[in-house]
Amino acid sequence: MRIACIQMDIAFADPDTNFRRAERFMEEAVQGGADVLVLPEMWNTGYALTDLEKLADRGGQAEKFLSDFAKKHDVHIVGGSVSSKKAHGFTNTMYVVNKTGDTVAEYDKAHLFGLMDEHLHLESGDSANLFELDGIPAGGVICYDIRFPEWLRRHALEGAKVIFVPAEWPAPRIDHWRVLLQARAIENQCFIVAVNRIGSDPANEFGGHSMVIAPWGDVRMELGTGEEIGYAEITLDEVDEVRGRIPVFDDRRESIYTRKLKK
Repeated sequence: MRIACIQMDIAFADPDTNFRRAERFMEEAVQGGADVLVLPEMWNTGYALTDLEKLADRGGQAEKFLSDFAKKHDVHIVGGSVSSKKAHGFTNTMYVVNKTGDTVAEYDKAHLFGLMDEHLHLESGDSANLFELDGIPAGGVICYDIRFPEWLRRHALEGAKVIFVPAEWPAPRIDHWRVLLQARAIENQCFIVAVNRIGSDPANEFGGHSMVIAPWGDVRMELGTGEEIGYAEITLDEVDEVRGRIPVFDDRRESIYTRKLKK
């Protein structure tokens, strides 16, 4: 599987510009021979949360855009996430579409980030995000979710061998980004494909450094702080090899993790 990590700037509160920008990068990634394209978090609007009534995706526009592109170019797309208007409110939603244009996963961000006011404007999701691309079992979470190791472990326990992480991770905490992603790869013995945005909005500067991390924790690809596409090729044999060398999943003791601890 050849993966393209699309590290792009996002025009604040300007969906039309962002759709054009995303399409341009996606076309470049196709020319680069990618099988899977991965976009960053909230690529349609950025964190223009106070204007979601006017700006958020309605009627499946982003989903249709991704589906049409995937079908036309015969590629899978992990569609980062978009701000979306749903019946119960606004959500931070990831769509995953396969090469035939079918939506194989839809995930609403489970952990909302209070420091960027997500909890004031968005509704959280409560379902896991598991899917397959060309028979490869995968999962997806969004940005702040990586600070909750039990959530990614749940996906790994359900079979995910690749976990995708779109983000808008601020530059001042980019060291946390690197360490957390490597830890999630090592402890779950899986590939982590993480795509962060670059640029800034009225309140934040974002740190880039999109990464692909192997199950042993080694960084296979890391970008800098500019707009660019990073490519990495992964093989699932590595997941099986690492899980065979250190059988973490076989050695888990689920019964002691949930019972009350003795004082």
